[in-house]
Amino acid sequence: MKKTATPFILLLALLVSFNVYSLPMLSSLSTASATIFLDFDGHNVNSALWQGGTPFTCAPSVMTDAQITEVFNRVSEDYRPFNINITTDSSAFLAAPLNKRIRVVVTPTSAWYPGVGGVSYVGSFTWGDDTPCFVFCDKLGPNSAKMVAECCSHESGHTVGLSHQSKYDGSCNLTATYNDGSGSGQVGWAPIMGNSYYKNMSGWNNGPTPYGCTVVQDNLSIITSQNGFTYRTDDYTDSIKSTATALTISATPVNGIITSSTDKDAFKITLAANSNFHIEVNPFSINTNNQGANLDVKVSIYNASKILVNTYDPIDKMNVVIDTVLNAGNYYMVVEGGGNTNVSDYGSLGSYSITGLQGILPIHEVKLTGRVDKNKHQLNWNIISDDPIKSITVESSLTGSNNFIEINTISGIDNSFVYAPFQHNEIFYRLKVISVLNQTVYSNTIALKANSKTGPLFNVSTFVRNQITVNASDNYQYYLSNTNGNIIAQGNGKQGFNQVNINQQPAGMYILQLISNNEKQTERIIKQ
Repeated sequence: MKKTATPFILLLALLVSFNVYSLPMLSSLSTASATIFLDFDGHNVNSALWQGGTPFTCAPSVMTDAQITEVFNRVSEDYRPFNINITTDSSAFLAAPLNKRIRVVVTPTSAWYPGVGGVSYVGSFTWGDDTPCFVFCDKLGPNSAKMVAECCSHESGHTVGLSHQSKYDGSCNLTATYNDGSGSGQVGWAPIMGNSYYKNMSGWNNGPTPYGCTVVQDNLSIITSQNGFTYRTDDYTDSIKSTATALTISATPVNGIITSSTDKDAFKITLAANSNFHIEVNPFSINTNNQGANLDVKVSIYNASKILVNTYDPIDKMNVVIDTVLNAGNYYMVVEGGGNTNVSDYGSLGSYSITGLQGILPIHEVKLTGRVDKNKHQLNWNIISDDPIKSITVESSLTGSNNFIEINTISGIDNSFVYAPFQHNEIFYRLKVISVLNQTVYSNTIALKANSKTGPLFNVSTFVRNQITVNASDNYQYYLSNTNGNIIAQGNGKQGFNQVNINQQPAGMYILQLISNNEKQTERIIKQ
């Protein structure tokens, strides 16, 4: 992925950038003097430390504006806790002090240093001679915005003094030089200085290095003590006393940043009357399902006597949604970074936004009922709402207490759903209802028993919005084609619930072929 080296006497190098095409001019914190410059438009390198001092030219990345913006947003969020500017503007880089800046050259010119995604010198951020580091976008995807961003943060992490972070087993044997983290989904995590290409949540870490399982590297302490910059100024008080910031619940976001594992943002909420209380605290993300988020949000609610009412910290999501009813009075809300089953709260840092609704909510009731009809489950529901319903998601669980997964999302005008489960034990169901005002309400949970009658190999949701749900009786392969017969997606699925994402595909008809044990089932899929 990269190269690290011990600093030695350097010659002052002149590095001249050249613009080949227009690109977005972005800065994350223009008031900061410390600067990381993401250079996408090509660069003439004339450095004593690269290529033995022989000048060479790096070609432009040829990434799209949208890809460049995503890379910028992801890297900015990685460095959000610190008083440092992430920028794509060369003038901002050249205005920064020589000993507090680094150029990250994003280029497909990689043949001169084969076999890696990027290369850098440890500690070069403070050298004062503009020795750049490199990210080879042709080796990452190619041009995957996610992978390029992770490599930009990783290589610039070396320049601010960080080594690799590794993984060891219980006997202190090295199992991975680059720690690839653990878990999956939103909360799947890996350290930035390991291998974070394939995990959604990446962050700074306090963990072992390749030099031994007891040789632990504290990323945050190194970054904030060796490079001429430290953390951002705390934006909100930690205390739920009288100094807590007054918060007005509305659809207008209130933004904040969690800069360390000890940082807590406290807010005071005043309710003039008994009312419904709906608040969402969402980490910064670049897309749906908290993609690119670094902050796993934890929220605590206290009453006027400073007594804890409830803590909200879902294990499978990085955002928090609170939907309850509170009596009139004063309340306090504390936002912080929470750990999960894959990582502690050490690196759960970053920015967030608070939005909400207060008062009488438009969805008054969601009542779910159901019955078993032969080998099928018949679900029916009644919704009382002042506003139209945008979507209804049917969810199921084998335990009834957690781990609900989506079976199908259907139109807001529907009031029933028929489902044929493969499981022969009891299955729990609930509805997730979203109004046109984006109010989210869950129904009651019901339990239905399945019988042992067999049906088709696969039960498939055929009218969908973003996800095709497949309930399979065995492991299988699938092929998704458009009406022209072109395969647009393929892969493998496991016995039980699976989803095929078609969020990026236009509305229309598709053909899904499912193959298991030499038996094939074909379904016509209609994306609404």
